[in-house]
Amino acid sequence: MDTTTLAARRERALGAGAPLFYDRPLHIVRGEGVHLFDESGRRYVDMYNNVPCVGHANRHVVEAMSRQQATLNVHSRYLHEGIVALAERLAALHGPAIESVIFSCSGTEANEVALRMARGATGKSGIVCTNATYHGNSEAVGKMTRLGADQNSAADVRAIPFPEMFRPLVPGASESDLAEAYLERLRGAIRSLEDDGVGFAGLIVCPIFANEGLPDVPHGFMARAAETVRAAGGFLIADEVQAGYCRTGRWWGYEGAGFTPDIVVTGKPMGNGLPLAATAASKALVDGFRARTRYFNTFASSPLQAAVGMAVLDVIEREGLAENVTRVGASLKAALIQRKKTCAAIGDVRGLGLFIGLEMVRGGSALEPDSDRAIEVVNELKDRGFLTSNAGAFRNVVKIRPPLVFGQRDADEFLTAFDATIAEING
Repeated sequence: MDTTTLAARRERALGAGAPLFYDRPLHIVRGEGVHLFDESGRRYVDMYNNVPCVGHANRHVVEAMSRQQATLNVHSRYLHEGIVALAERLAALHGPAIESVIFSCSGTEANEVALRMARGATGKSGIVCTNATYHGNSEAVGKMTRLGADQNSAADVRAIPFPEMFRPLVPGASESDLAEAYLERLRGAIRSLEDDGVGFAGLIVCPIFANEGLPDVPHGFMARAAETVRAAGGFLIADEVQAGYCRTGRWWGYEGAGFTPDIVVTGKPMGNGLPLAATAASKALVDGFRARTRYFNTFASSPLQAAVGMAVLDVIEREGLAENVTRVGASLKAALIQRKKTCAAIGDVRGLGLFIGLEMVRGGSALEPDSDRAIEVVNELKDRGFLTSNAGAFRNVVKIRPPLVFGQRDADEFLTAFDATIAEING
Protein backbone atom coordinates (compact mmCIF):
# COMPACT_ATOMS: atom_id res chain seq x y z
CA MET A 1 0.00 0.00 0.00
CA ASP A 2 1.40 3.43 -0.94
CA THR A 3 2.15 5.87 1.88
CA THR A 4 -0.46 8.43 0.78
CA THR A 5 -3.26 5.87 1.01
CA LEU A 6 -1.99 4.53 4.33
CA ALA A 7 -1.71 8.06 5.75
CA ALA A 8 -5.33 8.76 4.76
CA ARG A 9 -6.48 5.52 6.40
CA ARG A 10 -4.48 6.43 9.49
CA GLU A 11 -6.14 9.82 9.75
CA ARG A 12 -9.59 8.23 9.59
CA ALA A 13 -8.70 5.50 12.07
CA LEU A 14 -6.70 7.56 14.58
CA GLY A 15 -8.13 11.03 14.03
CA ALA A 16 -6.68 14.06 12.26
CA GLY A 17 -3.60 15.50 13.91
CA ALA A 18 -1.93 12.32 15.16
CA PRO A 19 1.71 13.37 14.64
CA LEU A 20 4.01 11.97 11.97
CA PHE A 21 7.65 12.73 11.25
CA TYR A 22 8.93 14.25 8.00
CA ASP A 23 7.37 16.10 5.09
CA ARG A 24 6.94 12.74 3.35
CA PRO A 25 6.16 10.22 6.13
CA LEU A 26 7.88 6.85 6.22
CA HIS A 27 6.13 3.48 6.27
CA ILE A 28 8.45 1.44 8.52
CA VAL A 29 7.92 -2.32 8.64
CA ARG A 30 11.02 -3.80 10.30
CA GLY A 31 13.93 -2.96 12.57
CA GLU A 32 17.27 -4.55 13.31
CA GLY A 33 20.05 -3.07 15.47
CA VAL A 34 20.41 0.60 14.53
CA HIS A 35 18.50 0.11 11.27
CA LEU A 36 14.89 0.53 10.20
CA PHE A 37 13.43 -0.70 6.92
CA ASP A 38 10.50 0.68 4.94
CA GLU A 39 7.94 -1.26 2.91
CA SER A 40 10.19 -1.20 -0.16
CA GLY A 41 13.12 -2.66 1.77
CA ARG A 42 15.10 0.56 1.93
CA ARG A 43 17.35 0.75 4.99
CA TYR A 44 17.58 3.78 7.28
CA VAL A 45 19.93 4.43 10.20
CA ASP A 46 17.85 5.28 13.27
CA MET A 47 19.51 8.26 14.94
CA TYR A 48 16.53 9.40 16.97
CA ASN A 49 14.74 6.57 18.74
CA ASN A 50 15.74 6.08 22.40
CA VAL A 51 13.10 3.39 22.98
CA PRO A 52 15.10 0.45 21.54
CA CYS A 53 18.22 1.48 23.46
CA VAL A 54 19.98 -1.87 22.94
CA GLY A 55 18.89 -2.04 19.30
CA HIS A 56 15.75 -2.87 17.37
CA ALA A 57 14.67 -6.51 17.70
CA ASN A 58 17.53 -7.28 20.08
CA ARG A 59 17.76 -11.07 20.22
CA HIS A 60 18.32 -11.34 23.98
CA VAL A 61 15.39 -9.06 24.77
CA VAL A 62 13.11 -10.83 22.30
CA GLU A 63 14.00 -14.22 23.76
CA ALA A 64 13.38 -13.03 27.32
CA MET A 65 10.04 -11.53 26.31
CA SER A 66 8.91 -14.63 24.45
CA ARG A 67 10.06 -17.04 27.15
CA GLN A 68 8.29 -15.16 29.94
CA GLN A 69 5.09 -14.61 28.00
CA ALA A 70 5.01 -18.33 27.22
CA THR A 71 5.45 -19.12 30.92
CA LEU A 72 3.49 -16.56 32.95
CA ASN A 73 2.26 -12.99 32.79
CA VAL A 74 -0.23 -11.72 35.36
CA HIS A 75 -1.05 -8.52 37.20
CA SER A 76 1.02 -7.33 40.14
CA ARG A 77 -1.02 -8.71 43.03
CA TYR A 78 0.82 -12.02 43.25
CA LEU A 79 4.31 -12.58 44.55
CA HIS A 80 6.91 -12.90 41.80
CA GLU A 81 10.65 -12.97 42.39
CA GLY A 82 11.47 -11.46 39.00
CA ILE A 83 9.95 -8.04 39.64
CA VAL A 84 11.53 -7.89 43.11
CA ALA A 85 14.93 -8.63 41.58
CA LEU A 86 14.46 -5.95 38.92
CA ALA A 87 13.52 -3.34 41.54
CA GLU A 88 16.55 -4.27 43.65
CA ARG A 89 18.88 -4.12 40.64
CA LEU A 90 17.49 -0.79 39.45
CA ALA A 91 17.79 0.81 42.89
CA ALA A 92 21.37 -0.44 43.21
CA LEU A 93 22.33 1.51 40.09
CA HIS A 94 21.72 4.69 42.10
CA GLY A 95 23.25 5.86 45.36
CA PRO A 96 22.14 4.64 48.79
CA ALA A 97 19.36 7.25 49.02
CA ILE A 98 17.38 5.41 46.30
CA GLU A 99 15.99 2.22 47.84
CA SER A 100 12.55 1.35 46.47
CA VAL A 101 10.76 1.41 43.13
CA ILE A 102 7.21 1.87 41.83
CA PHE A 103 6.78 0.43 38.34
CA SER A 104 4.40 1.77 35.71
CA CYS A 105 4.07 1.66 31.92
CA SER A 106 5.08 5.11 30.65
CA GLY A 107 7.14 8.13 31.54
CA THR A 108 3.94 10.13 31.94
CA GLU A 109 2.67 7.74 34.60
CA ALA A 110 6.04 7.60 36.34
CA ASN A 111 6.30 11.38 36.46
CA GLU A 112 2.77 11.66 37.79
CA VAL A 113 3.68 9.24 40.58
CA ALA A 114 6.75 11.38 41.33
CA LEU A 115 4.66 14.56 41.56
CA ARG A 116 2.10 12.86 43.82
CA MET A 117 4.92 11.50 45.96
CA ALA A 118 6.49 14.93 46.49
CA ARG A 119 3.15 16.60 47.09
CA GLY A 120 2.01 13.97 49.54
CA ALA A 121 5.26 14.01 51.51
CA THR A 122 5.34 17.81 51.83
CA GLY A 123 1.61 18.44 52.17
CA LYS A 124 2.06 21.15 49.54
CA SER A 125 1.21 21.19 45.83
CA GLY A 126 3.51 23.69 44.11
CA ILE A 127 5.86 22.38 41.42
CA VAL A 128 8.61 24.27 39.59
CA CYS A 129 9.74 23.25 36.09
CA THR A 130 11.51 24.98 33.21
CA ASN A 131 9.85 27.03 30.52
CA ALA A 132 10.56 24.71 27.58
CA THR A 133 10.23 21.28 29.11
CA TYR A 134 8.12 18.19 28.52
CA HIS A 135 7.44 15.49 31.09
CA GLY A 136 4.35 13.72 29.75
CA ASN A 137 0.81 13.86 28.41
CA SER A 138 -1.60 13.49 31.32
CA GLU A 139 -3.59 16.48 32.54
CA ALA A 140 -1.46 16.86 35.68
CA VAL A 141 1.92 16.36 34.02
CA GLY A 142 0.95 18.14 30.81
CA LYS A 143 0.44 21.39 32.71
CA MET A 144 4.24 21.73 32.69
CA THR A 145 4.75 21.41 28.94
CA ARG A 146 6.52 24.30 27.16
CA LEU A 147 4.99 27.07 29.24
CA GLY A 148 7.15 29.91 27.96
CA ALA A 149 9.19 32.23 30.12
CA ASP A 150 7.69 32.92 33.53
CA GLN A 151 4.25 31.63 32.54
CA ASN A 152 2.04 29.56 34.81
CA SER A 153 -0.39 27.03 33.43
CA ALA A 154 -2.04 26.53 36.81
CA ALA A 155 -1.97 27.88 40.33
CA ASP A 156 0.33 25.08 41.44
CA VAL A 157 2.96 25.26 38.66
CA ARG A 158 5.71 27.83 38.08
CA ALA A 159 8.03 27.93 35.09
CA ILE A 160 11.57 29.31 35.23
CA PRO A 161 13.98 29.94 32.34
CA PHE A 162 16.07 26.86 31.64
CA PRO A 163 19.76 27.39 32.45
CA GLU A 164 21.97 27.88 29.42
CA MET A 165 25.18 29.48 28.20
CA PHE A 166 24.28 29.99 24.52
CA ARG A 167 21.51 32.57 25.07
CA PRO A 168 22.23 33.55 28.67
CA LEU A 169 19.70 35.17 30.93
CA VAL A 170 22.28 37.91 31.63
CA PRO A 171 24.43 38.48 28.53
CA GLY A 172 28.07 39.00 29.34
CA ALA A 173 27.81 37.71 32.91
CA SER A 174 30.46 35.40 34.31
CA GLU A 175 29.53 31.76 34.62
CA SER A 176 29.13 31.99 38.39
CA ASP A 177 27.03 35.16 38.12
CA LEU A 178 24.90 33.54 35.45
CA ALA A 179 24.29 30.51 37.66
CA GLU A 180 23.25 32.89 40.43
CA ALA A 181 20.82 34.69 38.08
CA TYR A 182 19.08 31.41 37.22
CA LEU A 183 19.06 30.39 40.89
CA GLU A 184 17.35 33.65 41.77
CA ARG A 185 14.58 32.78 39.29
CA LEU A 186 14.20 29.46 41.08
CA ARG A 187 14.04 31.18 44.47
CA GLY A 188 11.47 33.62 43.10
CA ALA A 189 9.28 30.79 41.82
CA ILE A 190 9.42 29.07 45.21
CA ARG A 191 8.52 32.33 46.98
CA SER A 192 5.62 32.84 44.58
CA LEU A 193 4.17 29.42 45.36
CA GLU A 194 4.52 30.00 49.09
CA ASP A 195 3.06 33.51 48.89
CA ASP A 196 0.06 32.20 46.94
CA GLY A 197 -0.66 29.66 49.66
CA VAL A 198 -0.12 26.49 47.61
CA GLY A 199 3.37 25.93 48.99
CA PHE A 200 6.42 24.35 47.37
CA ALA A 201 6.61 20.57 46.87
CA GLY A 202 9.44 20.16 44.39
CA LEU A 203 11.46 20.93 41.30
CA ILE A 204 11.32 18.56 38.31
CA VAL A 205 14.02 18.65 35.63
CA CYS A 206 15.58 16.48 32.98
CA PRO A 207 19.21 16.46 34.16
CA ILE A 208 20.48 17.28 30.65
CA PHE A 209 17.51 19.50 29.71
CA ALA A 210 16.90 17.39 26.63
CA ASN A 211 13.68 18.98 25.41
CA GLU A 212 15.11 22.41 26.02
CA GLY A 213 17.82 21.67 23.45
CA LEU A 214 20.66 20.10 25.50
CA PRO A 215 22.03 23.45 26.73
CA ASP A 216 25.44 23.86 28.29
CA VAL A 217 24.49 24.71 31.88
CA PRO A 218 26.44 27.20 34.04
CA HIS A 219 28.87 25.26 36.21
CA GLY A 220 27.52 24.42 39.64
CA PHE A 221 23.95 25.43 38.90
CA MET A 222 22.32 22.06 39.48
CA ALA A 223 24.19 21.32 42.72
CA ARG A 224 23.17 24.72 44.09
CA ALA A 225 19.61 24.25 42.79
CA ALA A 226 19.40 20.99 44.74
CA GLU A 227 20.51 22.81 47.89
CA THR A 228 17.93 25.55 47.27
CA VAL A 229 15.12 23.04 46.78
CA ARG A 230 15.92 21.11 49.96
CA ALA A 231 16.40 24.25 52.02
CA ALA A 232 12.86 25.24 50.99
CA GLY A 233 11.51 21.86 52.12
CA GLY A 234 10.94 20.46 48.64
CA PHE A 235 12.10 17.43 46.69
CA LEU A 236 14.23 17.32 43.54
CA ILE A 237 12.81 15.04 40.84
CA ALA A 238 15.16 13.88 38.08
CA ASP A 239 13.28 12.89 34.92
CA GLU A 240 15.77 10.41 33.43
CA VAL A 241 13.48 9.13 30.67
CA GLN A 242 15.80 10.61 28.05
CA ALA A 243 18.99 11.15 30.05
CA GLY A 244 19.24 7.77 31.79
CA TYR A 245 20.25 4.24 30.86
CA CYS A 246 23.77 5.22 29.74
CA ARG A 247 22.59 7.77 27.18
CA THR A 248 25.32 10.19 28.28
CA GLY A 249 27.96 7.49 28.86
CA ARG A 250 27.02 7.23 32.54
CA TRP A 251 24.06 5.36 33.93
CA TRP A 252 22.29 8.57 34.86
CA GLY A 253 22.25 12.10 33.53
CA TYR A 254 22.33 13.50 37.05
CA GLU A 255 25.81 12.02 37.56
CA GLY A 256 27.28 14.27 34.91
CA ALA A 257 25.14 17.21 36.01
CA GLY A 258 26.63 17.07 39.48
CA PHE A 259 23.67 16.55 41.78
CA THR A 260 21.81 13.82 43.63
CA PRO A 261 18.02 13.66 43.22
CA ASP A 262 15.44 12.65 45.79
CA ILE A 263 13.17 10.97 43.24
CA VAL A 264 14.24 9.45 39.91
CA VAL A 265 11.94 8.71 36.97
CA THR A 266 12.86 6.35 34.14
CA GLY A 267 10.89 5.14 31.15
CA LYS A 268 11.27 4.47 27.43
CA PRO A 269 14.61 2.62 27.18
CA MET A 270 13.89 0.35 30.16
CA GLY A 271 11.89 -2.13 28.09
CA ASN A 272 13.47 -1.67 24.66
CA GLY A 273 9.95 -1.33 23.27
CA LEU A 274 7.91 -3.05 25.98
CA PRO A 275 6.00 -0.46 28.06
CA LEU A 276 8.03 -0.12 31.26
CA ALA A 277 8.70 2.87 33.50
CA ALA A 278 9.67 3.44 37.11
CA THR A 279 9.68 5.97 39.92
CA ALA A 280 12.46 5.35 42.44
CA ALA A 281 13.10 7.03 45.79
CA SER A 282 13.91 6.32 49.41
CA LYS A 283 11.88 3.59 51.09
CA ALA A 284 10.33 6.21 53.38
CA LEU A 285 9.04 8.23 50.41
CA VAL A 286 7.75 5.16 48.59
CA ASP A 287 6.15 3.71 51.73
CA GLY A 288 4.43 7.01 52.42
CA PHE A 289 3.12 7.25 48.88
CA ARG A 290 1.75 3.70 48.96
CA ALA A 291 0.08 4.29 52.33
CA ARG A 292 -1.64 7.44 51.08
CA THR A 293 -2.70 6.19 47.65
CA ARG A 294 -2.81 2.39 47.59
CA TYR A 295 -1.44 2.84 44.04
CA PHE A 296 -1.40 -0.08 41.62
CA ASN A 297 -1.13 -0.49 37.87
CA THR A 298 -2.66 -3.52 36.16
CA PHE A 299 0.12 -3.95 33.64
CA ALA A 300 3.05 -2.82 35.80
CA SER A 301 5.23 -4.83 38.19
CA SER A 302 4.50 -7.81 35.96
CA PRO A 303 6.65 -10.88 35.30
CA LEU A 304 6.91 -9.77 31.66
CA GLN A 305 8.22 -6.35 32.62
CA ALA A 306 10.69 -8.01 34.97
CA ALA A 307 12.07 -10.40 32.37
CA VAL A 308 12.47 -7.74 29.69
CA GLY A 309 13.81 -5.12 32.09
CA MET A 310 16.49 -7.53 33.32
CA ALA A 311 17.42 -8.50 29.75
CA VAL A 312 17.97 -4.84 28.80
CA LEU A 313 20.25 -4.30 31.81
CA ASP A 314 22.13 -7.50 30.97
CA VAL A 315 22.80 -6.35 27.40
CA ILE A 316 23.96 -2.89 28.46
CA GLU A 317 26.42 -4.35 30.94
CA ARG A 318 27.55 -7.40 28.96
CA GLU A 319 28.19 -5.48 25.74
CA GLY A 320 29.88 -2.51 27.42
CA LEU A 321 27.42 -0.05 25.91
CA ALA A 322 28.29 2.77 28.31
CA GLU A 323 31.86 2.68 27.00
CA ASN A 324 30.61 2.54 23.40
CA VAL A 325 28.41 5.58 24.02
CA THR A 326 31.31 7.55 25.49
CA ARG A 327 33.75 6.65 22.71
CA VAL A 328 31.50 7.00 19.66
CA GLY A 329 29.63 9.98 21.06
CA ALA A 330 32.83 11.93 21.74
CA SER A 331 34.13 11.18 18.25
CA LEU A 332 30.88 12.22 16.57
CA LYS A 333 30.55 15.41 18.60
CA ALA A 334 34.15 16.41 17.88
CA ALA A 335 33.60 15.88 14.16
CA LEU A 336 30.45 18.01 14.20
CA ILE A 337 32.23 20.77 16.11
CA GLN A 338 34.81 20.83 13.32
CA ARG A 339 32.03 21.26 10.78
CA LYS A 340 30.57 24.16 12.75
CA LYS A 341 33.73 26.14 11.97
CA THR A 342 32.92 26.12 8.26
CA CYS A 343 29.12 26.21 8.36
CA ALA A 344 27.56 29.50 9.48
CA ALA A 345 24.15 27.83 9.80
CA ILE A 346 25.39 25.74 12.75
CA GLY A 347 25.26 28.05 15.75
CA ASP A 348 26.26 25.50 18.37
CA VAL A 349 27.02 21.81 18.90
CA ARG A 350 26.08 20.44 22.32
CA GLY A 351 25.44 17.21 24.12
CA LEU A 352 26.85 14.25 26.00
CA GLY A 353 27.47 10.70 24.83
CA LEU A 354 25.06 9.63 22.12
CA PHE A 355 22.76 12.61 22.57
CA ILE A 356 23.90 15.53 20.46
CA GLY A 357 22.11 18.68 19.36
CA LEU A 358 23.00 20.91 16.41
CA GLU A 359 21.51 24.36 16.85
CA MET A 360 20.66 25.91 13.49
CA VAL A 361 20.75 29.71 13.22
CA ARG A 362 20.11 32.27 10.50
CA GLY A 363 22.96 33.66 8.44
CA GLY A 364 24.35 36.88 9.84
CA SER A 365 23.11 36.14 13.35
CA ALA A 366 24.80 33.74 15.72
CA LEU A 367 21.75 33.60 17.98
CA GLU A 368 18.65 33.93 15.78
CA PRO A 369 16.99 30.48 15.68
CA ASP A 370 16.31 28.93 12.29
CA SER A 371 13.71 26.20 12.69
CA ASP A 372 13.09 26.10 8.94
CA ARG A 373 16.73 25.18 8.33
CA ALA A 374 16.60 22.51 11.04
CA ILE A 375 13.52 20.97 9.43
CA GLU A 376 15.21 21.12 6.04
CA VAL A 377 18.29 19.34 7.40
CA VAL A 378 16.15 16.66 9.07
CA ASN A 379 14.19 15.94 5.89
CA GLU A 380 17.28 15.93 3.69
CA LEU A 381 19.04 13.53 6.06
CA LYS A 382 15.97 11.29 5.93
CA ASP A 383 16.17 11.20 2.15
CA ARG A 384 19.81 10.13 2.51
CA GLY A 385 18.86 7.33 4.90
CA PHE A 386 19.45 8.87 8.33
CA LEU A 387 16.55 9.54 10.70
CA THR A 388 16.78 12.52 13.06
CA SER A 389 14.31 15.14 14.26
CA ASN A 390 14.17 18.78 15.32
CA ALA A 391 13.59 19.86 18.90
CA GLY A 392 14.61 22.47 21.46
CA ALA A 393 12.95 25.60 22.79
CA PHE A 394 12.77 27.06 19.26
CA ARG A 395 12.46 23.73 17.37
CA ASN A 396 15.74 24.61 15.65
CA VAL A 397 17.97 21.92 17.16
CA VAL A 398 18.71 18.85 15.04
CA LYS A 399 18.34 16.06 17.59
CA ILE A 400 20.71 13.09 17.31
CA ARG A 401 19.87 10.26 19.71
CA PRO A 402 20.55 6.79 18.24
CA PRO A 403 20.31 3.44 20.01
CA LEU A 404 23.24 2.77 22.34
CA VAL A 405 24.61 0.13 19.93
CA PHE A 406 25.33 2.85 17.33
CA GLY A 407 28.94 2.29 16.27
CA GLN A 408 31.83 4.26 14.80
CA ARG A 409 31.11 2.99 11.31
CA ASP A 410 27.53 4.25 11.64
CA ALA A 411 28.86 7.62 12.79
CA ASP A 412 31.25 7.86 9.85
CA GLU A 413 28.45 7.08 7.40
CA PHE A 414 26.27 9.72 9.03
CA LEU A 415 28.99 12.36 8.72
CA THR A 416 29.28 11.64 5.00
CA ALA A 417 25.52 12.09 4.62
CA PHE A 418 25.58 15.20 6.79
CA ASP A 419 28.29 16.81 4.69
CA ALA A 420 26.28 16.11 1.54
CA THR A 421 23.15 17.51 3.18
CA ILE A 422 24.82 20.78 4.18
CA ALA A 423 26.37 21.10 0.70
CA GLU A 424 22.96 20.52 -0.91
CA ILE A 425 21.21 23.06 1.31
CA ASN A 426 23.90 25.69 0.91
CA GLY A 427 23.73 25.06 -2.83
